[in-house]
Amino acid sequence: MKKILLAEDEEVLRMLVVDTLEDEGYEVDEAADGQEALDLYEDGKYDLLILDYMMPILSGLDVIKKIRSTEGENRVKILMLSAKSQQAEQDRVLEAGADYFMSKPFSPIKLVQLVEDILNES
Repeated sequence: MKKILLAEDEEVLRMLVVDTLEDEGYEVDEAADGQEALDLYEDGKYDLLILDYMMPILSGLDVIKKIRSTEGENRVKILMLSAKSQQAEQDRVLEAGADYFMSKPFSPIKLVQLVEDILNES
């Protein structure tokens, strides 16, 4: 079973995404802020991280930078979710080390499709 870490500070959205992904057979850990996401990441092995851009304590961008600066050759795949959909923001996120970007609002069905595509790439 593929394991996903979802970091999203909006509780209702987090619950919706977790339920949707679990219904598709994924194991999902959830974090309500960037520091919690980083702590969970350091304690577990994930196939994919889904991070919100704007979160308390550490932003999704901060989390990506910390992970990318310390991980070895087994690079985890990272999908950034953001209401900031301008091309400059997308470029900034990808330059920081995210592999994928999805703008909010999004369809849970499209998110699941993207997650399946990402996890079936390797």
